[in-house]
Amino acid sequence: MKVNKYITGLSMAAISFALASCNEFLDKYPDSRMDLKNPSEVSQLLVSAYPSAHPAYLTEMYSDNTDEQMHSTWSTFDRFQEQAYQWKDIQEVRNSETPYQLWEAHYTAVATANEAIAHIKSVSNPHDYDAQLGEALLCRAFAMFQLSTVFCQAYDKTTAQGNLGLPYPTEPEQVVGRLMERGTLEQLYANIEKDLLEGISLVGTKYARPKFHFTKQAAYAFATRFYLYAQQYDKAIKYADLVLGNQPGDILRNWAEWNQLGPSGNVQPNAFVQASNNANILLLPVPSEWGVISIPVLAGSKYAHGEMLSKNETLQAPGPWGNSGTELLYTVTYNNGVSKYALRKIPYVPRVIDVTAGIGIPYSEYAVFNTDETLLERAEAYALSGKYAEALKDINTELTAFSKKKVQLTLDKIKDFYNSQAYYTPTKPTPRKALNPLFAIEKTTQEPLLQCLLQLRRILTIHEGFRLQDVKRYGITMYRRQVDVQSKVNALTDSMKVGDPRLAIQLPQDVISAGITPNPRNK
Repeated sequence: MKVNKYITGLSMAAISFALASCNEFLDKYPDSRMDLKNPSEVSQLLVSAYPSAHPAYLTEMYSDNTDEQMHSTWSTFDRFQEQAYQWKDIQEVRNSETPYQLWEAHYTAVATANEAIAHIKSVSNPHDYDAQLGEALLCRAFAMFQLSTVFCQAYDKTTAQGNLGLPYPTEPEQVVGRLMERGTLEQLYANIEKDLLEGISLVGTKYARPKFHFTKQAAYAFATRFYLYAQQYDKAIKYADLVLGNQPGDILRNWAEWNQLGPSGNVQPNAFVQASNNANILLLPVPSEWGVISIPVLAGSKYAHGEMLSKNETLQAPGPWGNSGTELLYTVTYNNGVSKYALRKIPYVPRVIDVTAGIGIPYSEYAVFNTDETLLERAEAYALSGKYAEALKDINTELTAFSKKKVQLTLDKIKDFYNSQAYYTPTKPTPRKALNPLFAIEKTTQEPLLQCLLQLRRILTIHEGFRLQDVKRYGITMYRRQVDVQSKVNALTDSMKVGDPRLAIQLPQDVISAGITPNPRNK
């Protein structure tokens, strides 16, 4: 088995090639054959330690944000989209967001980080490289964390010792054919935490374009999400505090200003990921078709976030703040004759490689960490810690920025709303979905508060790939529905309940063939 291909990524020459980007920041790369001589050259190398792929397209298709839309003119975009929606083990490799490409891109980032770390360990003056070492460790931890959200089950303290993790390379591959074991999810999280904490202690602050690097703030935002998923809520709150400061409302997205831009073209998407926006903490430009698949154009309309979802569960559904579509600060985009209901958040920029041949690569950009998400992550950590007043305060801080009338909720109003909603069924959908996590939830106050947080985050992060993680962490049952143009469910074709092995997306077939243990499947 060629471990340097299947585990630790591509060669150093391929690293420079694979991460070419339409973004100016990523247009220049160090020579892959360079002999590293100083901290500046290591910093240049670390430009390639950020993954050249993002799982949003895959995880949105896989999640309950997508239905099968039944109309004669609505067709699938490609085999990858169909396999992802149908929860099949995906065989397609060409699309930039397939499991194969995600695996390659993230392990390439790990390989780059390991090259940098190995060089730093070899020099006589390693402390001169502290900032570079911190960034390399954070990049390695981030790449592995992202992979865990795709290829692993959700972390839970009661099952992490038994669930599969992922190979975690910590040094450049020297022996071709050495098989690395996956280990357990508990071991994977321990390795991520070790790199994360050491990286936080070392990472620097001086970057020409800080929104494309792990700054202290980005490292703290990463730690917030990691510890929330790791069920260490006090630590999630601690690091969120370091991101948000004493006045978090001052650094949230200006949703009113963004909404006024209008949904045509790339105007709103470009503004959403603008580096000068204080809400954006870490930006990741990657090859991606999701910027066009997610919006109301005909391409890929068979599997989409459609009217039934929008009006009953997400963008236009009722919430304790009122009607989401009229009370929250966004304009839902849709077109007659197209199935999709969307927000314009993901840029789509084709980069031309060969004008004559008409060859190009589509690119998007993602705000992988931002202050609004960090605030809601802290609110969830408070809610799960039984600190309901603090959770409510964070929700209201977000709603001050995200609602037209600066809505302020009370615990009673939240409880009254969700208690008045029947639990979701696939034919009678509501925003209130049954929660079946492996941990206990107090029913009177905690569950309605969590329902509020999950609904608000589902709306706020629509199209960004986060919903599947909430589904996995809270044991929410997903259904596959065939929905006609009158938003009537014609058929239920599948369901995925808590504990379903398909919640861990299958590894690429090439990786399995190379000897890596696949994710289990029911016979």
